[in-house]
Amino acid sequence: MQRQWRIIPHDTSRVEQLAKTARLPAVVAQLLVSRGIYRAEDAASFLCTKLTNLRDPNELPGVVKATELIVSAIDAKLPITVYGDYDADGMTGTAILVNGLSLLGANVSYHVPNRLEDGYGLNEDAIRKLADRGKKMIISVDCGVTSRAHADLCRDLGVMLIITDHHMIDGELPKADAIVHPRLPGTAYPFGELCGAGVAFKLAWALCQQVCGAKKVTEPMRRYLMQSLSLAAIGTVADVVPLLDENRVLVEHGLRMLQAEPLPGLAELMKVTKLDQSSSLSSESIAFTLAPRLNAAGRLGQAQLAVELLTTPAGERAVSLAEYIHQLNSDRDTLQRSVTLAAQKQAKAEFDPELDPALVLSGVGWHAGVIGVVAGRLAEKYAKPVFVLSLDATGKKEAVGSGRVGGTDIDLHDALSECSERLIRFGGHKAAAGLTIDEQQIDAFRGDFCEAITKQWQERGVAPEIVIDAEASLGQLNLETVKQIERLAPFGAGNPRPVLFCGDCVLDEPARRMGGGDRHLAVKLRQGSKTVRGVAFGAGDWCDALNEVEGPIEIAYRPVINEFRGFRKVEVHLVDWRVASSRREGRVDQAGQALVS
Repeated sequence: MQRQWRIIPHDTSRVEQLAKTARLPAVVAQLLVSRGIYRAEDAASFLCTKLTNLRDPNELPGVVKATELIVSAIDAKLPITVYGDYDADGMTGTAILVNGLSLLGANVSYHVPNRLEDGYGLNEDAIRKLADRGKKMIISVDCGVTSRAHADLCRDLGVMLIITDHHMIDGELPKADAIVHPRLPGTAYPFGELCGAGVAFKLAWALCQQVCGAKKVTEPMRRYLMQSLSLAAIGTVADVVPLLDENRVLVEHGLRMLQAEPLPGLAELMKVTKLDQSSSLSSESIAFTLAPRLNAAGRLGQAQLAVELLTTPAGERAVSLAEYIHQLNSDRDTLQRSVTLAAQKQAKAEFDPELDPALVLSGVGWHAGVIGVVAGRLAEKYAKPVFVLSLDATGKKEAVGSGRVGGTDIDLHDALSECSERLIRFGGHKAAAGLTIDEQQIDAFRGDFCEAITKQWQERGVAPEIVIDAEASLGQLNLETVKQIERLAPFGAGNPRPVLFCGDCVLDEPARRMGGGDRHLAVKLRQGSKTVRGVAFGAGDWCDALNEVEGPIEIAYRPVINEFRGFRKVEVHLVDWRVASSRREGRVDQAGQALVS
């Protein structure tokens, strides 16, 4: 399904007013206005990421009670287990608390479930084993807020349960000893979008203050908290929570600490990925390099090793863990590419990826740890919801599946709710979900799911679209302009890197495929006398169609600064393209004005 291009209309007077009152370059003012920021004070708040903009940790709902209980457990030398999730957010949050509790003298260990065997969240068998080993307190990270039965079990076993989570609260709260959550019912915390690692960081900060008996903590604790910012930044970017408000502060300062004073394990991981050679780090450094490697360990059932990497001291163990996790990512990539190719082949052979409202693809032995990533890639490729199901080779187990919505406003959870009679269980949220299903029900589920998606397309008028901030010719792309755009960083969910529009470009030379498996695309674009190199990640299949175009094309793109061997130049990352003849009448008028350099 072809994505619609929508250029955000701009009020020229508002842009000029903001540029004047906030003393900003016109390009920055225009992009802020496109994000709904019109006042100088709001612009200053958005662009300024001081650590003092983080709210007092004791304001976070549930922190005060949790802190009192944990400090008492530390004083009593009670065995504590930090129970985290197996994704990058859960791993980094677990590491934050394990490192902090160790510093405070706690008798602490950690447990991370095996994604392939235990599933998400608190697990009854694991809780019983921890209790048998004498653990007296469990602190959950990035999970637990819907674990009512597990909270009851902890109470029966005499184990205190402190839940720290950020996920949607569904129904009655668990009867835990304390719950730390930014959207706890009956509270009014101003920012409810912290990730699991962000919540863990706030709790760790409060613990340090409680032990010190003052807002100002000791130098070892201050250093620990500053280094923990890098873990909070990784969790925040990896969990795709909005990079607004406190999350912007955590990521901005976490990136600085990641470069200035990384934890030993992260330092080694940065060496093997060559991030240590970068002059600066960005949210993309996390999203495309660090987070995938941590997630690879979780996807392949070895999340414990990733937490060990984040908590281990400097030495040979840190080096070997970093190298091993780097290799796991290569293994994950190989598995993912294999499943992606098989799923794409099935989509083209058995269905119509262009006309079907959604795709439900399944294969025997498709690795359950990568099907979510594959679903996401295909959902983006086809601009429609995609579910990818892994069938058990022996036929003894139910099939498991992961779904993504791509660049649409479809509500995946609502669609699954309409098909619930076909499913053994399901969960998730609007943009991503998982399910378990009897193989005999897959065909029926496919029909019901496509019908539910069609209903949403029709009733809600949702459609895949690319939102474009402004129009900018290639001639306007210089280092100074792009550096000004970078002032809006860190980029990510809620604050995406700006997408610009350029019409009437031509290929200065034939497009070519690049990267392993020819997955990516490289182009050289020309407009007038200006030429710019462009890349499109994961879009190698655009190559032939582009080279067949006679005449100009239009592009939606993100401008970036590429640094190689100390030389910096502007490049573009292609988001989409179309032949110039598809240009709509009045499109430039909708944009309001071209991007001012």
